[in-house]
Amino acid sequence: MNTNFFNQIAELEITGDLQLTISRGVENKLVVSILLQNEQCGDNAKQLIPPLNLRGTAEELDEGFFESIAVPLQTASGLMVNMEAYMKQLENAQKQSAMEKEKTDKEKKAKDEKEKKYKEAMAKADELDNDGKPRDAWMKVPNPNDYPEYAEVIHKRKKELSDKFASPSLFGAEQENV
Repeated sequence: MNTNFFNQIAELEITGDLQLTISRGVENKLVVSILLQNEQCGDNAKQLIPPLNLRGTAEELDEGFFESIAVPLQTASGLMVNMEAYMKQLENAQKQSAMEKEKTDKEKKAKDEKEKKYKEAMAKADELDNDGKPRDAWMKVPNPNDYPEYAEVIHKRKKELSDKFASPSLFGAEQENV
C-alpha cells in the first residue's frame, strides 16, 4: 500500500513539531489529536493553543483529514512565528530604549558638567573683579568659543572688565588703573 500522507504533511509548510496521537474511541471511531509545538517561539502564550481534535471513522478521516487540519495548523504555525518575531522586536526595542536613555544621560551629564565649569569660571571672574583685580578677572572669563551659547554674555563681561583695567590716557596710549 502506497500513501501520500507524509507528502501532504510536508505541503502544509508549518513551522514546528507536529505531535499526532491516534486512539480508538467508541463505536469504531478514531480520535486524532494534533498538537503543533514550536520551541523557537519564546512566548509562553503558545501553551494556550489547544490541540486540534478530530473524531470519525477511518474512512471519514481518510477523506477529510488534510482539509480539516490545513487551515488550523497553518494559522497556529503563523501565530507562533509572529509571536516569536514580536518578542524579538520587543527585545530590540528595549535594548534601543536602554541605549538611547544611556546616551541621553551621558549627553545631559556632559552638558551639566560644561555648565558647571562655565558658572565656576564666571564666579571666579566676579570674585577677582570684586577684589579689585579686573585684569585677573578678565583672564578667568571663559573663552566664548568653548561656550557658544553664552558667547554674547562672555563678550559683554570681557568688555566690562577690559574697560576697568584699560583706559585711554591724554596721550592716546592705554594705561592701567592700579
